[in-house]
Amino acid sequence: MKRIITEITPLSEKDCFYLIDRYKDSFDYPLHHHAEYELNFVENCEGARRIVGDSMEDVKSYDLALIGSGLEHTWEQHNCTGKNMREITIQFSPDLLGDSLLAKNQMETLHRMLDNARSGIAFEMPAIMHLYSRLDEITHTQPGFYRVLKFLEILYELSIENNFHLLSSSSFANAGTTSDSRRVQRVEEYINKNYNRVIKLGDLADIAGMTPTAFSRFFKLRTGRTISDYIIDMRLGYAARKLVDSSMSIVEICYECGFNNISNFNRIFKRKKGCTPKVFRENYRKNKVLV
Repeated sequence: MKRIITEITPLSEKDCFYLIDRYKDSFDYPLHHHAEYELNFVENCEGARRIVGDSMEDVKSYDLALIGSGLEHTWEQHNCTGKNMREITIQFSPDLLGDSLLAKNQMETLHRMLDNARSGIAFEMPAIMHLYSRLDEITHTQPGFYRVLKFLEILYELSIENNFHLLSSSSFANAGTTSDSRRVQRVEEYINKNYNRVIKLGDLADIAGMTPTAFSRFFKLRTGRTISDYIIDMRLGYAARKLVDSSMSIVEICYECGFNNISNFNRIFKRKKGCTPKVFRENYRKNKVLV
């Protein structure tokens, strides 16, 4: 059976993080996951494809992503013709900072970023250029206390960046909800449990204790998405997971995940994911290895 490989990283319990700076001519490591968080920077990689969870994106000349614990990911060659690509990879334990430290007010942005990393974060060009010199500098710093300080500085600077976007859908990554609104949390939990059923706006508004109109405005304000977009993204994440992990037909997956029309499912999937469910399944499976 084809499965995603589990990487055993070189990070030991006594290390704060593991860093490798290397040059290579191709991307050849298969789809994998590991317990550690990973900050990965690649240079001269235009045309490569980054796969994180159910996100598949072609990258430009520079790419910087933060991948959460257990989230499937890889960079594949795709249309990349660049040679001598530089890759800086930093892997660190999920408990590096500790829950008690992350709970402090001064660590709020770091806490939020690490939560978001459960779905994967891609930093955009302004953020990459802002951190480029620091990423290079840490590779020339002697291992020890000052290298740790430089790494924490990089993490903090990334945590206050606005130039980023999340990658995998939360339902695919099993990331759960991170909203600080109890009303939103209750609604998201309800949708997560009932995504394969008919979900009515009035029922969600009742859960939040609001009128449907007020709830729609409130949800958009707190999440940045309409309630219909949120439900669609949730269903697509579960559908993508079934495409990857099961042998169910695409039609079966369509109805299993709450869509009531196969044509509509294919159209929405392609608009949101950039390819049809069939192509998505094929692209994902070709990056798996036999174990």
